[in-house]
Amino acid sequence: MPTLAPLFAYLRGLQVLPPEQAAATPAEELLASYRRYLAQERGVAPLTALRYERMARRFLFGRLSRAGGPTGAEDLCGAEVIAYLVECCSRLSTTGSAKREAADLRSLLRFLYLKGITATDLGTAMPPVAGWRDTRLPATMSAADVTALLDGCDRSRPSGLRDLAILTLLARLGLRSGEVAALLLGDIDWRAGEVVVRGKARCQDRMPLTVEAGQAIAGYLMDGRPRSRCPNVILTLYAPYRGIHPSSITRVVYRACQRAGLPPAGGHRLRHALASEMLRQGSDLVEISQVLRHRDLATTSVYAKVDRAALRTVARPWPGAGR
Repeated sequence: MPTLAPLFAYLRGLQVLPPEQAAATPAEELLASYRRYLAQERGVAPLTALRYERMARRFLFGRLSRAGGPTGAEDLCGAEVIAYLVECCSRLSTTGSAKREAADLRSLLRFLYLKGITATDLGTAMPPVAGWRDTRLPATMSAADVTALLDGCDRSRPSGLRDLAILTLLARLGLRSGEVAALLLGDIDWRAGEVVVRGKARCQDRMPLTVEAGQAIAGYLMDGRPRSRCPNVILTLYAPYRGIHPSSITRVVYRACQRAGLPPAGGHRLRHALASEMLRQGSDLVEISQVLRHRDLATTSVYAKVDRAALRTVARPWPGAGR
């Protein structure tokens, strides 16, 4: 009400009320719609959606400052898309970064086409970023190093029991950091020995709960987890108790590496270590793909390069090497 405006302004000056929100611009409304599309229709993970939105903001607001228009997406053409991508590739230091920028831009262009802002899907006009795939071996660690990480957890303290549960889920079940953070109490079926894993794109998979992983989780729930109504299995160490963030899980792995005297590594390194150990024990790529829950077997095929002993049996001599 207009008569209350002076009172609200006074209270905002005392910081009793939050600052008045400015009216959303058409560009901000478009970004908000894009954010909802990523979360509701594509089921993109929150951190990935944030990365997509940041790129969309740079692209749209940069074009808005050059070409004008309500949102920065009007009259967009393929030539501008290609020019933007070429400029990005010239300043990014690695091929992987350029490919990630191209993927983020392609997602935005697909949304603009579905929204009816562009007449065609301009993502199809984008040339692929040149670069060889799978030129390096996947970073991994030995089974002894993984055991050292688990043994380094102090089981006499709640923090150590929590670290052990996190590391066991990463190393023995091959879960991603976000999947460990998303694990709920109701996801564990103790009688059936199964656990529901909430993966990418809202996929839910039932996996067998190994004895080692079950014991680590049970030990944390009984003696390390604080009393809380929060449904997440892994909670923060300090109040207010809430579900742990995936980035905090990465820090748990870093600290475990430091305790074991190993180079710092993230949670995904333990996932690679599980796949490499399964391959060494004789599992085939299909079995590894099922454990890691890869939707495409080509994603799993990179681990075929890890078994160098098996590769030597099929490698042909280099021409002229015997001379």
